[in-house]
Amino acid sequence: MVSVGLKHTSECTVTEELTAVKVGSGDMPVLATPMMIALMENAAMLAVRDELPAGCTTVGGHIETSHIKPSRVGDIVRAEAEVTKVDGKRIEFKVSAYSGDMLLGEGTHLRFVVDRDKFMSKLV
Repeated sequence: MVSVGLKHTSECTVTEELTAVKVGSGDMPVLATPMMIALMENAAMLAVRDELPAGCTTVGGHIETSHIKPSRVGDIVRAEAEVTKVDGKRIEFKVSAYSGDMLLGEGTHLRFVVDRDKFMSKLV
């Protein structure tokens, strides 16, 4: 059962493929904001994955975050997610990203529990 306090940390090494210049979100060789956000979403997804009913997963519904410090190629970045509220199929998280002890960004994230097959059947 998904409950408040569940946590997960996801980690990656910043590569050229994850830079703003490579993904098109900027023109400098630093960790792209969309990639930091993806790592935060990954941590949130994994925080609750093992507590979901069979055949279910979560999908992102909203994320609000800052990106206040840059990270260079070669830096190890970790994203932390913690469940802060559960309301039926709606799960809210506190998310943050770090390089070492330096805070890179923080915010909130909303995910919804969905049945995989039902969700995929809605694709056009």
